[in-house]
Amino acid sequence: MSGYVGFTNFINNSNLVIGEMMEKIKHRGPDSEWKFIDEGVALGFCKLNVTNLKQDCQPIQNKEKNKTIAFNGKIYNYKDVRQKLMDAGHSFKTDSDSELILHGYEEYGVDILNMLRGMFSFVIWDANKKELFGVRDPFGIKPLYYAMMDKTFIFGSEIKSFLPHPHFNKELNETALENYLTFQYSPTNETFFKNVYKLPAAHYFIYKEGNFTAKRYWEVKFKADDKPTLEEWVEEISSVFNNSVKAHKIGDAEVASFLSSGVDSSYVAAVANVDKTFTVGFGEDEKYNEIGWAKEFSKYINKENHSKVVTPEEYWGILPKIQYHMDEPLADPAAVALYFVCNIASEKVKVVLSGEGADEIFGGYNVYKEPSGSPVYSKIPRPIRRGIGSIASKLPAKRGVNFLVRKGMDLEERFIGNAYIFTVEERKKLLKIKTNAPNPMEITKPFYDLVKENDDVTKMQYLDLHLWMTGDILLKADRMSMANSIELRVPFLDKEVLSVALKIPTKFRVHKENTKYAMRLAAKKSTPPQTANKKKLGFPVPIRVWLKEDKYYNIVKEYFVSETAEKYFNTDILMKLLDEHKTGAKDNSRKIWTVLMFLVWHKVYFEQ
Repeated sequence: MSGYVGFTNFINNSNLVIGEMMEKIKHRGPDSEWKFIDEGVALGFCKLNVTNLKQDCQPIQNKEKNKTIAFNGKIYNYKDVRQKLMDAGHSFKTDSDSELILHGYEEYGVDILNMLRGMFSFVIWDANKKELFGVRDPFGIKPLYYAMMDKTFIFGSEIKSFLPHPHFNKELNETALENYLTFQYSPTNETFFKNVYKLPAAHYFIYKEGNFTAKRYWEVKFKADDKPTLEEWVEEISSVFNNSVKAHKIGDAEVASFLSSGVDSSYVAAVANVDKTFTVGFGEDEKYNEIGWAKEFSKYINKENHSKVVTPEEYWGILPKIQYHMDEPLADPAAVALYFVCNIASEKVKVVLSGEGADEIFGGYNVYKEPSGSPVYSKIPRPIRRGIGSIASKLPAKRGVNFLVRKGMDLEERFIGNAYIFTVEERKKLLKIKTNAPNPMEITKPFYDLVKENDDVTKMQYLDLHLWMTGDILLKADRMSMANSIELRVPFLDKEVLSVALKIPTKFRVHKENTKYAMRLAAKKSTPPQTANKKKLGFPVPIRVWLKEDKYYNIVKEYFVSETAEKYFNTDILMKLLDEHKTGAKDNSRKIWTVLMFLVWHKVYFEQ
């Protein structure tokens, strides 16, 4: 694994600047580095060595030395693609994925992208054309950011690497803040840094002489196949997932696995036959501590489990570092747990497998059961349900009332992903600043439009695959693993696995009793029944409990009455949220956490 940075438009001290930019992302590749500078571009690359294969850390160039590549990721069908290229007359100097892709680009052009099975982002500089070609993998597992400032095109694996460049103008994008308050992450291609953008998953760009164009090269298309039986789908899932795990163990490095009590990580650990598993938890309450489950499962598969109980002091103390590594605010409390499990794993191994993506592709979130629930109420005519929902929305929020409100809305109105923190009305009242942030439905509409003929469950999965998974799940997976200089691989997010998942009928994905139905049955082949059937938790964190304690209430209060909070928010509303939560009047924990993480991030990037 690695990280890269670069910029176009020659400056007098390019060597010094690219070195300072590389230093910002050295955690992504602390083992070796290289620089490449010519009259058109400066490139910097930091490498994490995870295998003993011959992978020279130097600028990888073609035979004519007019194309140079910087690559971040792992290609799992490396041998197959390499053989095709050798058959076409190409010869290789190294065993690196970088050289493979460079040869592939020379031979096939953009078509090489659809031949690759893996996680990746990379840039190729063509010195003859003075052209930069940049790519992000189909799922968005690996990041790629870019900015155009003062006629300089800046790009790299993390935004923080842009900061040392003399042309970079650091300015808060207030529109991103308003979007974030609803989604708990930045849901568009804009970032929290004004004029800095992220390349979407499954896209490539071409930059030449000040002109930037981006294009999608791969699409997710659900197309249910009703012919196979449930048993046949279970066999198909089992076969393709076993194949994916085998591919993800490529190389001679020891591969370990993260392990919670849930089916996803358990399935990965069992099929991968790893030697070590890693788990973290909080306190002794089973609601927040899955270590006991993980240790029992590790015994079941006869593997060694390493665990850590994270104290509240450790959790709260690491928050500034977490938000620093994120580049943008992320209000997912599980990110901190992921940091600690990556940390303990980094003491033993350099490569870990994890279960990200299973919920999105196989239909694992509990909210996906909503369309199949309450069929009798759903038969009430839509205008009547909308009227009841409108009246219910004026009442204090609680379980029955929330049901009426949600059932009174169309799916496109009520579902923007797995997090819906502040409504448009709430965020407008909370913010002092005025922005041109779009309504959440404007952000989700382009995705819903592409699956408007599909059922509601499929629509929800499609939306999560393109927004929630990339913006939250994979962001924290990349940043927390790279913060600890380890390579995290996600075998569920494999093109072959997805090709099977996209054809599974909805009734075999989600029904009113269970989620990931067919996948759970496949997992039972390798895991004990109680694991395959266990309700999803996913690194649960007791923030709602901590926020009621004086110590942590006061920490949050200090942020909520700070000068920064006064600048952006109506602090009386912030304090009302905090006080209501402390007294138990309402569970405002997610709203409090969302604002707090922005303020922590802002202090790191704009107040130091």
